[in-house]
Amino acid sequence: MSNGNGGGGNVSRDEQLTVVHLMRHGEVHNPDGVLYGRRPGYHLSELGRQMADRVADHLEKRDITHVVASPLERAQETASPVAKSHGLDLATDPRLIEAANVFEGKTFGVGDGALRKPDNWKHLTNPFRPSWGEPYIEQVVRMMGALDAAKDAARGHEAVCVSHQLPIWIVRSFVERRRLWHDPRKRQCTLASLTSFTYRGDTIVSVGYSEPARDLVPAHLLAGAKPVKGKSKAFGA
Repeated sequence: MSNGNGGGGNVSRDEQLTVVHLMRHGEVHNPDGVLYGRRPGYHLSELGRQMADRVADHLEKRDITHVVASPLERAQETASPVAKSHGLDLATDPRLIEAANVFEGKTFGVGDGALRKPDNWKHLTNPFRPSWGEPYIEQVVRMMGALDAAKDAARGHEAVCVSHQLPIWIVRSFVERRRLWHDPRKRQCTLASLTSFTYRGDTIVSVGYSEPARDLVPAHLLAGAKPVKGKSKAFGA
């Protein structure tokens, strides 16, 4: 895909290329294995910091002029090395926050019996909305707003927005015209990955995906990996 360097010369505003990278945060320190969601106090693990540094190195020579993150600590800590390497202030956009989920603070992994608990059944009735959290369409609206704001801030250059797995996957699915309800195990959005949207003017013309820190990601958290009892991809949301 294009490197996004379309801001110079006589290129019109409508023809300028801008790239907005939606980056998922790195691994989080979560020894109790809870679904932390929007809860404060969850920071990157040592491995997560290595992931953030790896992506910063990967993007060091790119034309990054704007870096923004979700207000949650893990996103801010992931974005900081990228902002620092480009000499930029780190901005915050609450629209990049994790999706709300009624299971926040609970363990909800493969083999833990969560699906057999009657108290949880009322939240699992409608996977199309979904019934356990923030509606998919609401995620689309706020994430598209955040993407557009980042595009405007970096017009003719590149921006990095650090967010969370589900909102990133939902907005990508919307842009690529896929249904929003899906199998969570098949999301192509590993820790510290980059989902990159190229704009020509104000129109998205392509979407790319890369994993600069893939070798650091635990095998059970890679896209398409088989579930492991006692471990859940949701923990790294």
